[in-house]
Amino acid sequence: MQIHLYNAIMVSYDMHKDDVKHLNHNVNKLSSIKGAKKKMKLQMSSQMISMSDKATRISANKPIRNSDVYDLLLKIPAGKVSTYGDLARALGNPSASRAIGRILGENPNPIKVPCHRVVMSNGRIGGYAYGTAKKRQLLEKEGVSFINGTVKNFNNVKVYPQSSIKDRD
Repeated sequence: MQIHLYNAIMVSYDMHKDDVKHLNHNVNKLSSIKGAKKKMKLQMSSQMISMSDKATRISANKPIRNSDVYDLLLKIPAGKVSTYGDLARALGNPSASRAIGRILGENPNPIKVPCHRVVMSNGRIGGYAYGTAKKRQLLEKEGVSFINGTVKNFNNVKVYPQSSIKDRD
């Protein structure tokens, strides 16, 4: 089997006859494992912790909504920056910095909601829907300076916006 990736996303694959046979065998094995896991979960009491896997750990964190991210962005003043990780932590999901980046890329109103004020944790500029040159230009217009592609005096211009979201499910 050959899998073709683009930016770590599978875009196509080629499968041979022998691969189909092995795939069917593996699907049957996987089905029996899933069945056993389901039975074990049913036997465990609700007070016990279920088997840990990536999906469980992620779902244990608070969900992140686009509107919550955009509300946080409005708390970053001109001339200041925050990081993807700081926004994720403020929203109760510290491992969701990439999700924050995706949400910022979907910002429907970058004029009103200043997503250009979010940079990487090392002070580098990070991505921007209109290009990094435009992001840098906007930040410089607000008074943020750069040295070798990194925010100058990063710790002095970095802010930690706080979410006003109360505990919600």
